[in-house]
Amino acid sequence: MDLGIFLQFVVAGLSAGSIYALIALGFGVINNATGIVNFAQGDFAVIAAFLAYTLLVSLGWPYWLAFSAGVLLASMVGFFLWRFVLSYAKSKEIIFLVFITVGFSIFLHGIIKEVWGKRPITLPPLNYGYVKLGNLNFEVQTFWVIAATLSAFLVLHLFFKYTLWGKAIRAVAADTRAAALMGIRVSRVIAGSFALAGALGGLAGLLVAPLWPLSFESGVYIGLKGFAAAVLGGYGSFAGALLGGLLLGLLEGIGGYFASSFKNIIAYGILFLVLLFRPQGILGNNQEERL
Repeated sequence: MDLGIFLQFVVAGLSAGSIYALIALGFGVINNATGIVNFAQGDFAVIAAFLAYTLLVSLGWPYWLAFSAGVLLASMVGFFLWRFVLSYAKSKEIIFLVFITVGFSIFLHGIIKEVWGKRPITLPPLNYGYVKLGNLNFEVQTFWVIAATLSAFLVLHLFFKYTLWGKAIRAVAADTRAAALMGIRVSRVIAGSFALAGALGGLAGLLVAPLWPLSFESGVYIGLKGFAAAVLGGYGSFAGALLGGLLLGLLEGIGGYFASSFKNIIAYGILFLVLLFRPQGILGNNQEERL
């Protein structure tokens, strides 16, 4: 075994896992506020990346401004999904609302294809340089992805623990009726949760676009990987989303080192075993953990 090449696969896996973790965090935010599994979560990432591509590459905007606009658009799409789609559904059954998110995902596919076409895009990296460790070279972009994910995790932890809005989301997650009786505007808080999940998805898309080509259909792949990460770590668990994403990416990286064609089989095989013997996930428990 070539230890150097193995380490490169590990770092690449952790970078991919960081993307999955951000998507998983978005799943968790919405699930804890509403109980809904939002299958449009991966599409938030794609639409943010495509807008940033237009602003950055076609119009020459500064990177930070195009980046911010992409996150803002994804956040607005998340807000729109709740405020103007799900909240108007006649049936409030969770399974029905989940199917609506699937339909909304297909709708976003169509929008992205009509506006930007079928051609995949990639964003320029934040930094073209390499980190040299001995005889090994690592792209700086991979470390940006990992650092951004860990920073987002820390900011969200502080947000939910110390801000009034974060505490309101936690109250709604714990008991919607009691939160309403306390004067919390539940619908507004839920809309904010969808906007936050959209922003997390947008951030994931902007971080992954320099590493992987994205097409109008890429949201399905990214969303499923994020969902798998959320389930692996413990669905609805904040720390579980981070752990599940990093672990899933790490397993893919290690699997890719031994046989690239089997990396998904290895990763999802271990996911299957975890769910078989611990269906609540690694950090999940019978008493659902809330944000």
